[in-house]
Amino acid sequence: MSKDGSISASVIKRLPRYYRFLGELQKEGLERISSRELSERMKLTASQIRQDLNCFGGFGQQGYGYHVDELRMEIGKILGVDKHFKTILIGAGNLGKAIATHINFETRGCNLIGIFDINPKLTGEVVGNIPIRHTNDIESFCEANSPVVAVLCIPKANTQAIADQLVNLGLKAFWNFSHYDLSIDYENIVVENVHLGDSLLTLTYATNIITSTDTDNSEEIE
Repeated sequence: MSKDGSISASVIKRLPRYYRFLGELQKEGLERISSRELSERMKLTASQIRQDLNCFGGFGQQGYGYHVDELRMEIGKILGVDKHFKTILIGAGNLGKAIATHINFETRGCNLIGIFDINPKLTGEVVGNIPIRHTNDIESFCEANSPVVAVLCIPKANTQAIADQLVNLGLKAFWNFSHYDLSIDYENIVVENVHLGDSLLTLTYATNIITSTDTDNSEEIE
């Protein structure tokens, strides 16, 4: 960690990318890599990589570079991958079921232990080996199992109330897929808002720029 105890948000957002790329290097059988080689793969500067990793103490050796397994393990510890935080998912609609089924929570520091939905018709249905419970059971389940993380796949109108309930039950972090920009007036609560629509709009913006440029160039040629 940096000397003043703070790490910039941009550095933190790059850590999962380092972790992912190092995992790919492991699969390739690489034992070590220089910051220059890593920079070429990740399209970052070698200086940027060294600065990012130095925020946490630095892990390379001059003349050797980085040991891939060790660096990935250390970044995993920083990210909390080894913690396996108990996690619950609220909202077992199409999105919730897809996340529960296709996201490997265990390799990302979480252990999904419960799924809840307000629709009684879904109660008892099994998703990813986990039975769906009614939201009325959230309180008793949390008291018995002490989850730390909640994944919210619920309508915007319900998000704040559910979040308030979960915070009061001791949850500390939210992966929020609702359309509500969750802002909770509690200390020590972490929120990661995910707006899939915003991401798609960012893509269409870039696509619009590229296609507009192609059209302009085509007109010039004609």
